Amino acid sequence: MDSPHPVRILVVDDEPLIAEELKEFLEHAGYSVTSCHTAQDALQVFQQDRRIGIILSDIHMPGLTGLQLVGELANLAAPGRLYEIALFTGSADKQDVIQALRAGVSDYYQKPVDLDELRVGVSRLYERLEQQTKDQQIKLRIQDLAVSLHDMRTDAAPTPPSTTARSVAYLPSPAGFDIPEPFDKLSKRQLAVTQLIAKGMTNYQISCELGITENTVKLYVSQILRLTRVHNRTQLALSYPTHASYMN
Repeated sequence: MDSPHPVRILVVDDEPLIAEELKEFLEHAGYSVTSCHTAQDALQVFQQDRRIGIILSDIHMPGLTGLQLVGELANLAAPGRLYEIALFTGSADKQDVIQALRAGVSDYYQKPVDLDELRVGVSRLYERLEQQTKDQQIKLRIQDLAVSLHDMRTDAAPTPPSTTARSVAYLPSPAGFDIPEPFDKLSKRQLAVTQLIAKGMTNYQISCELGITENTVKLYVSQILRLTRVHNRTQLALSYPTHASYMN
């Protein structure tokens, strides 16, 4: 059946029958669901499918445990990616629950899982994820507006000759090269910041170089990571095409 929910659920359990039962139950409840039987497979699926926003995993599995999976997901998730995690446990040991909550897990269920309880819990996770998404979109719009206003003030204000020369040096040459993806999505100012990150400069150094505040640089970096979909500034610097120059 077609799912009315854009977010996908990932079920992880080393017992195939349990994973399939939960998958079918949630699909009948109207959700889009995929399942796997190891934490390693779960990490691969999570990385490949950005629609996955809810992860339901067993705690005790061979290889990586559910708790270890929580930590690996946090390391793997791209900046700004939102998701919720709930764990299943067949153990009566309360220490499992304490560790799960400390790791940032949103909910937990005792095995055998009460399906009605699970349906209510997943609905709660979905609503929470929707609200987080709305809050994130508002925050990003505010950041974009703040940077746009700063650019407008910068363009309108007289600029000392030395600063002008320094800033223009990092803008794309009009007769220059075609900028490859994903850098072609960036504005001139975002590209200037990217070029300086690739040169190994800190936010403070970039702020001095471009004549903007360090907080404004941070906003630009956040925008750049989101638009290029890389995890951090190190990956950004490594992926920037140093073999070509876009500078005058």
